[in-house]
Amino acid sequence: MADRSTAAVDVADTSGEEPLTAKAGASTGDGKSRERDTAPQSTEETDRAGSSAAVSAPELHSGHKLARRYRLEECLTRLDGFSSWRAVDEKLRRAVGVHLLPAEHPRARSVLAAARSAALLGDPRFVQVLDAVEEDEIVYVVHEWLPDATELTALLASGPLEAHDVYQLAQQISQAMAAAHREGLSHLRLNPGAVLRTSTGQWRVRGLAVNAALRGIEVDSPQRTDTEAIGALLYAALTQRWPYEDDAYGLSGLPKGMGLIAPDQVRAGVHRGLSELAMRALVNDGSTASRQESPCTTPDELVRAIAEMPRIRPPEPVFTAPPEYQRTSFQQGSYGRPAPRAAQTAPVVVPPPPLQTRTGKVLKWGVAALLIAALGLGSWQLADALMDRDTPKQPETSQPADTTDEKPKIATHKITGAAEYAPDGSPQNADSVSNTYDGDSSTYWRSRSFVDGPRLAPYKQGVGIVYDLGAEKDVSAASIGLRYAGDRTTVELYAADSLSSGTPVGSMKRIGTTTTQSTTAKVDAKEAVTTRYVVVWLTHVPQAPGDQYSGSGYKQAITDVKLRG
Repeated sequence: MADRSTAAVDVADTSGEEPLTAKAGASTGDGKSRERDTAPQSTEETDRAGSSAAVSAPELHSGHKLARRYRLEECLTRLDGFSSWRAVDEKLRRAVGVHLLPAEHPRARSVLAAARSAALLGDPRFVQVLDAVEEDEIVYVVHEWLPDATELTALLASGPLEAHDVYQLAQQISQAMAAAHREGLSHLRLNPGAVLRTSTGQWRVRGLAVNAALRGIEVDSPQRTDTEAIGALLYAALTQRWPYEDDAYGLSGLPKGMGLIAPDQVRAGVHRGLSELAMRALVNDGSTASRQESPCTTPDELVRAIAEMPRIRPPEPVFTAPPEYQRTSFQQGSYGRPAPRAAQTAPVVVPPPPLQTRTGKVLKWGVAALLIAALGLGSWQLADALMDRDTPKQPETSQPADTTDEKPKIATHKITGAAEYAPDGSPQNADSVSNTYDGDSSTYWRSRSFVDGPRLAPYKQGVGIVYDLGAEKDVSAASIGLRYAGDRTTVELYAADSLSSGTPVGSMKRIGTTTTQSTTAKVDAKEAVTTRYVVVWLTHVPQAPGDQYSGSGYKQAITDVKLRG
């Protein structure tokens, strides 16, 4: 059974409940902001808030089982009519987190809808929702438990992060939230307690849509709210200070009356580009007068701003010189032996002159015999060479080399661009398409995990990527590197008209197809096809185990693609 980890379950964190776009002025004496997201503003909202307070959290106990599968272990919090638990999935023998609330709770319907929408996203950068069920007058949401992950709150307790870590945090969280907003999902409670770093260095976000639904948080501009929340995370990671006057999440706020100042003015040594990026995401009215960059109001704009920055490399490892080697008395050969007396001197044995011993004489005569033999052999070879010089040589007839079996070399085309091919409008992992032609076999583009297979139809006709060769070229073969082996992967190649996903593969010209059970798929066409755009289309994928990015199921990942003419 996994040990308890606060990084695994979203417990009720009452600090920083207010969206960051709201005025950060109300705080309690202990530095935790009052919960104002659900504060009633009208008579109707007052009645709804009163009914929410009247519904108490379900009175369950440790050992209770949900759906004869999830055994509750420890109650982590009770707040506002719902409770959070650490539980065990007895079917899969793993720890999970569970949120519970009564079915008559005014937010029960919205919590179920948010959880099911988040589960359909399937993005590995978010803590996955595993189940969302209404049963026996109880609504419960089951999600992943990550015992090896650490909250950003705990990381900042020991000091600000390195510039490379902050760069990775900004890049991964911004891309994740941009993907979520494209699917109509928002977080609205993105704070240091909702961001986790795994043991492999990956950043993950928990509580997508569900945290806000549990607390009844709704805003008019969700993209602006999440973008400003990312800016606050970057500010805290760079300075170890919360970018408002009130203390929150274990961090000290800014001095009273100074307003919002740039991170590089709060702490020396802060990366200038990351400081400006945090201000562009955080300040509502854009940059300060000295920095005229336009503000970032959506995660997509923040992703583009990060892409325009120079890449920040990790710090060079520091190697310490080993201590100087010290010889001990044991290594010197005197261990356990008494020290020699000063009065006694050991007799010195004088060696005989070189080659005057019996062995030396034998060696001397042996070398002399070898020299005589070498001289005789050399004389015989010289005489034989002189005799051969007088003998006329027969001309050698050369035969032309047989080149009938040689095949012409096939050129590998350079790929200038690519995009995920998703004619049904549901891409798999569009942000990692470039990993398939970057020359690094350790990076890859991965599909989602499907329940049925190997054939993806009828749930999905296929998944794939369309590549741009820069100009029309002859394509007759392809080599596709795959991540998962097994029964089975089917790859089809088509000639497309553009990078757009609007054209179905049925109307394209097929170049070739192949089926493999290994991690390499080679497609050879009967004849070359002239095209600029080539679609790599997977219609069958093998069964693969779960990993840190996705669960087990039928899935495939492409590591390298080479197109030849």
